[in-house]
Amino acid sequence: MKIAFVVNDVMTEQAEYTTTRLAMSAVNMGHEAYLLGVGDFIYAPEGSIQAHGRSANGATYESLEDYLAAVQNKENEDQRINLDELDVLLLRNDPSDDATERPWAQTSGILFGQLAATRGVLVLNDPFSLANAINKTYFQHFPEQVRPKTCISRDIDDIKAFIAEQDDKVVIKPLQGSGGQSVFLIGEDEKANLNQMIEAVIRDGYCIAQEYLPAAVEGDVRMFVINGRPLMKDGKYAAFRRRNDTGDARSNMHTGGKCVEAEVTDKMLELVEMVRPKLVQDGMFLVGLDIVDDKLMEINVFSPGGLGSSQALTGIDFATEVIHDLERKAQYRSYYGASMSNRALATL
Repeated sequence: MKIAFVVNDVMTEQAEYTTTRLAMSAVNMGHEAYLLGVGDFIYAPEGSIQAHGRSANGATYESLEDYLAAVQNKENEDQRINLDELDVLLLRNDPSDDATERPWAQTSGILFGQLAATRGVLVLNDPFSLANAINKTYFQHFPEQVRPKTCISRDIDDIKAFIAEQDDKVVIKPLQGSGGQSVFLIGEDEKANLNQMIEAVIRDGYCIAQEYLPAAVEGDVRMFVINGRPLMKDGKYAAFRRRNDTGDARSNMHTGGKCVEAEVTDKMLELVEMVRPKLVQDGMFLVGLDIVDDKLMEINVFSPGGLGSSQALTGIDFATEVIHDLERKAQYRSYYGASMSNRALATL
């Protein structure tokens, strides 16, 4: 099987990233894996979609560091690959990482992924649905029961009115972004600087104001969902709790959060079941759900990370389970060809 992983930039990838883990697992299982950046695509004159990719195929790697070093080795020249020859193209770039410095790159993976899908390449997650998930408004399409109370606006008075209506603290954050950037927890002590905090958020676009969930003091649970169902192996879930003991309200790893073992509750499983129909309908093959108690805080459909944390805490190699599922999908594609849509095949 030939698999290509689209990232923001191959040379800035890091060994601990989930994409690196997936690619190394594919190579160790005997497949060909290529990494390519969102700036590496080519629309060829005859209409094919090609790309400059880097690989380290044909060997077995003991560590993520060794594998990535082989891929990024300056002496390892990139290869021009024809995407028509791929079995699977995985879109793993994070558009929010390119919002400021490379705005042209935000949608490049999606757009070239759409072109590849129309030529019969299996593209995951489905690029046509990803185009609708480029910012956090996608979250509002899921059932109201799983979402905290929310107001989205660029008007300071609208945001302040929503905050005044809440009984407890409120979280404000940008509509587009990740990694805990420009996220503020508003309590009584912070209201003196409320205007400045809202202005800091709306400077780059819309502001999301969201009710604060008291259970968030214990952090949130990142749960991986594959084909609309929790990713499991040997009775264990690919999940972990992100907690920040520094006093920062954000649990993101970028802001000092740490990973601890998570108890997957019946409430969490019920929440996954509630969002499953939408994820399946949209061809969202692999996503990360961020859960606090019985509420969904975010859905990462682009580059959910943390498979390594799940493995460290459970002793289970979930990356190989993901690759096995890709093998199954590639087999389905060989049976049905273009008669089955990319979106339908994505979550089978």
